[in-house]
Formats: sequence, C-alpha cells, structure tokens
Amino acid sequence: MSFVYVVEDGSKMSIDGGCLKITYKSGEVSKMPKETVEAISIFGNSQMSTQCTKFCLEKGIRVSYFSKNGSYFGCLLSTGHVNIKRLKKQIFLSEDKDFCVKLSKKIIQAKINNQLVVVKRYLRNSNIDESDNLFQISNARKKVIEAESVEQIMGYEGTASRYYFKILSDLVETDFKFSGRNRRPPKDPFNSLLSLGYTLVMYELYGELESHGLNPFAGFLHQDRENHPTLASDMMEEWRAVLVDSVVMSLIQGHEISIDEFYYDEETGACLLKKDGMKIFLSKMEKKLHSEAKYLSYINERMSFRKAIWHQVRMLSRTVDLSDVEQYKPISIR
Repeated sequence: MSFVYVVEDGSKMSIDGGCLKITYKSGEVSKMPKETVEAISIFGNSQMSTQCTKFCLEKGIRVSYFSKNGSYFGCLLSTGHVNIKRLKKQIFLSEDKDFCVKLSKKIIQAKINNQLVVVKRYLRNSNIDESDNLFQISNARKKVIEAESVEQIMGYEGTASRYYFKILSDLVETDFKFSGRNRRPPKDPFNSLLSLGYTLVMYELYGELESHGLNPFAGFLHQDRENHPTLASDMMEEWRAVLVDSVVMSLIQGHEISIDEFYYDEETGACLLKKDGMKIFLSKMEKKLHSEAKYLSYINERMSFRKAIWHQVRMLSRTVDLSDVEQYKPISIR
C-alpha cells in the first residue's frame, strides 16, 4: 500500500483514470494506482480536486493536513467508522479510576522499558559511563508498579524521561547536543526532529483510533485538554522510543542529515527543518514504519511497525468493548 507525502507547495492532486495523479508546480507529474493508496499527508499549500476528495471519503482514505513545518491542522475522514456503543463504553471507562491506573501502568512500564532498550543499544559502542542515569530510569520503572494514581505514574514517567534524554544528549553527535526535551516550539535540531516525528505518529494513531470507532480525545492516561487528542497521546507513549527516537538517532549518528538542514524562525525562535531535510526525515520515518520486526515481545510473527500500530488499536478496541484491562498488551521491545 502507498502512504503519500506531499511536501511541494502548489501541488495538485486529482484522479486520472485508475490513478492518483500529483501535478507539481514545476509541471512534473507522478502517478500511482489509486486502489493502493492508504493515506495522504499534505504539508503546506496544495490542492485536491473534488473528485479526489470524494474518492478518499468513499474508500476511507485518511487525508491529513500539516503546515510546511509539520504542525497538524486536521484531517479528512468519512463518518463510516462511528461506533456509538464503543464510544459510550470508552467515555465511561475514562472516568473509572481503577481502569485508568491499571492501563496507565501497562503503558508507562512499556515506555520506560523501550527507553532502556534504545539507550543500551547505543551504549554498547560507547565508553561513556551512564550507570547512574540508567539506575534512575530503572528505579522509576519499578516505582510505576507501586503507584496508586495516574498522577503518580506520570510523575515517575517524567523522571525516567529526564534521565533518558540526558543519556541521548551525551551520546549524540556534537552538532546535535541538546539540553533536555523542549517543544512548542522546539529550540534545537534534535528536539525539532523529535517533535516532527511525534506529530506524525500521533496523527497516524489518531486516524486509526477514529477508524475503529474510538474517540481520540477521551484518554485514560493524559488529562483532558481542549483540542488535544489525549487517547492518541496515551497510545503514543509506548511508540516514542521505538519509532521516533530510534529514527532520529539513526539519522544523526549515521550522518544522513546535517545541521545545515535546519533554520531558526526569527519570530518564534523555533528550530525548523528546511524542505530537503523534511524529505530526508519523512523518507526515513516511512521506511521505519514499513520495516518488519521480530522482537515485539508478544507478537511471534514478523510484522511491520505500521501493522503493529494497527494491531495495538484493535487490541485497545477489544479492551474497551470487554471493559477488561488484561486484554491490552503494550509494545515492549527486547
């Protein structure tokens, strides 16, 4: 299946016979069989014909709209996915403290485990002593088990993440050193890549949640916030290190992206990717999502990361339908 990214301003999408046709501002044209299109992400100012829009709605093809710098605006999605019974159960469970605590523990324990696995892989080829930071991360993971509220769980998650990013900053190439996680706006190249990657995965999850009759704005772990898809944020946690952080480290340590691919916005102070850098990053992320892994803890078959995301959302749907936390098994890599 094709996941289409349009990053050239002035591009026009239309249906031409059996193909999705993209006409670029330069006059260049690309085509692909329309039946193979799974999703479309549009960055910046491009146009889609009414015929193309209708086709996407009829086939349930998600179209996501981003600024040219990767800020999310919204998506085009049909209403054929609505499941009112599941939605009612989801809202009820989001107010059930015991259910929320149990599910949150599973998600955050998996997230911290994945952070440990990622940094330990990079530490194998390093002489840096990170034993103290690793201890703090492991200790936070243990405390999650004993937590009695979602607030406590998130406190331990914050502690683990602080020491985790300290290790990544120690390990990363000199040009990309950073001082902790920062966002809205990201103030350095490393955080700029993280923010873009998290946004992409977040709204991939958003679309999958909606297509399975779940409301992305009614979460179990994150607190309700206006215009923030808290359930998508919940699902993001176990994927952050596995997908985005590993891609960012691979790009930088493998010298696939240079510091020259970034610029600073004078008005906001945000560190942003130039167009060519955006193409490099999107290509790397898409390659990662398509790649297959055998080390996902409870899945015995080889499965692409994108299919694993779909699998997780289906599992969450079942968890909600049965009101049974034990149905959910988070992604925990080895």
